[in-house]
Amino acid sequence: MKYLKCIIACMLVCCLVSCGKKKADDPMGDNGHTKRTENLLSNLSDISAKGYLFGHQDATLYGEGWADDSAHSDVEVATGDMPALVGFEIGGIETDDSLNIYSTPFDKIRKEIINQYDRGGVITISWQCKNPTKGSNLNSIMEDGNKQEEFLEWIDKVALFMKSLETPYGVRVPVIFRPWEMNGDTKFWWDKDVCSKQQYLALWQMVKERFEDNDVVNVLFAYSPQATDDASEKAYLDRYPGDDNIDIMGINAYCHAEEGDSTALSTFAEELSMNLKMLTELGKKHNKPTAITETGYRSIPCDNWWTHTLSQAIGNYPISYVMIWRNAHEVTNHYYVPFPGQRSIEDFVAYYNEKRTLFLHDINGLYLEKKVDNSKQNNK
Repeated sequence: MKYLKCIIACMLVCCLVSCGKKKADDPMGDNGHTKRTENLLSNLSDISAKGYLFGHQDATLYGEGWADDSAHSDVEVATGDMPALVGFEIGGIETDDSLNIYSTPFDKIRKEIINQYDRGGVITISWQCKNPTKGSNLNSIMEDGNKQEEFLEWIDKVALFMKSLETPYGVRVPVIFRPWEMNGDTKFWWDKDVCSKQQYLALWQMVKERFEDNDVVNVLFAYSPQATDDASEKAYLDRYPGDDNIDIMGINAYCHAEEGDSTALSTFAEELSMNLKMLTELGKKHNKPTAITETGYRSIPCDNWWTHTLSQAIGNYPISYVMIWRNAHEVTNHYYVPFPGQRSIEDFVAYYNEKRTLFLHDINGLYLEKKVDNSKQNNK
């Protein structure tokens, strides 16, 4: 009887072990990233010849009249599909806050990043870092400055967050990181009128070096200055951190036309088109994928902005993705993607059905070492 009990016990142990979660293989690539991260970068370049990923900031965190439902998004309500790319903001992580600058818990953000990866989608992360100088000169956080060590510790906390983005089966989630952005609307402490070119480039270098010191291997870096009226290549490259520091070349460009101002809408489209021409030419020269890293038209007071303004401006320029800004449920009329009853929703659905717009159902294998299969492109 004791022997039989021993046999049964051994069988139970073996069953429990076999039912446990097995760690997935997460190999390193050739360039200091995980293989999945390198595959993502390669596939972003390839996909631009067929179309571009549609993204939405904080899409699964909240929306118009709702919050905290990760299976939901305003994009999904409008189209029946989820965005291919979701953006997240981690400002506040550097000072050990539990909530980001939009009052979203970091634990929730981490969970939704992993959910987006599990769906097969792409993740981009912005960092609106607090001012570490506390009123003193920016030189205080530069080399030999009296606040540099504290600032480097802030970067280390960002690095730790990036390393925490791991699935239960052991895969480090690839993300596109977009620090030190410039969008023209929000004034940051690293803007041109405050931060010199030398200081700005030093900020990038500090992040890159601290990430390397912390063995962060799942991050691609995106450069995202504000689009200019004259689409100046010189202006774009003025503070470019260099090919060794940047993986994706992007621009931020918002539409600010008053309702009914067709001239302003046309001007926005023309300027965006000129900037994309400049950007995609630079992307070819520097061998980098390109993207509209932030855009949108607040409250979308136009029936056909999606197909007649945004889509026509993008045209056939080979960009990898476009990311629309957030639908802030806590702020009145602060939305950039339509919802039922909003005047542009039918046009948004028409935009969704265009051949070049790629949503979640249209993509697969972005993290695999193969050419991206674009089923929607093939079916249209």
